[in-house]
Amino acid sequence: MKGNTSKLAVTGAFAAMIAILTAYICHIPYGVNGGYIHFGDTLIYLAAVLLPKPYALAAAALGGGIADLMTSPMWAPATVVIKMLIVLPFTRAETKILSGRNIAAPVLSGIISAAGYYLAEGILFGSFIAPVASLTGSLIQSGGSMVLFYAAAAFLERAHVTGQLRHILDAGKH
Repeated sequence: MKGNTSKLAVTGAFAAMIAILTAYICHIPYGVNGGYIHFGDTLIYLAAVLLPKPYALAAAALGGGIADLMTSPMWAPATVVIKMLIVLPFTRAETKILSGRNIAAPVLSGIISAAGYYLAEGILFGSFIAPVASLTGSLIQSGGSMVLFYAAAAFLERAHVTGQLRHILDAGKH
């Protein structure tokens, strides 16, 4: 029970940080479609490597969805799905965050995100030609999040955070 409470608390903290970083910190609107560049995906990537998959999916969906509800509500349904999908390429770090798979994962997640928002924009606005202009913003946002993820992951590895967090999350297990 204690382990589940810890997982829920850390998941909630990640969701809150994702929402704030996405909606307000380095939030740069672009285009006329309500899109914006942000670095909230950095925290989604970190949640994906630090939390068990179901909790990372929840943090991503809640954080991204809440951010959109605060800034561009029409995007919230698509964001909830897309943010969960970008968690999937990552694997939970046992000891090393920057494993081979987790080094490649942000690239795959960036492609998933760009494709997902391209499809969502095409559906929302009834044209699959106009969203091509938004791909640049999506790629800039994903690329920036990727670079920040690599930097944060390297820092967290040097600080031995993975083992400490695993101890907190697995508290109460025998």
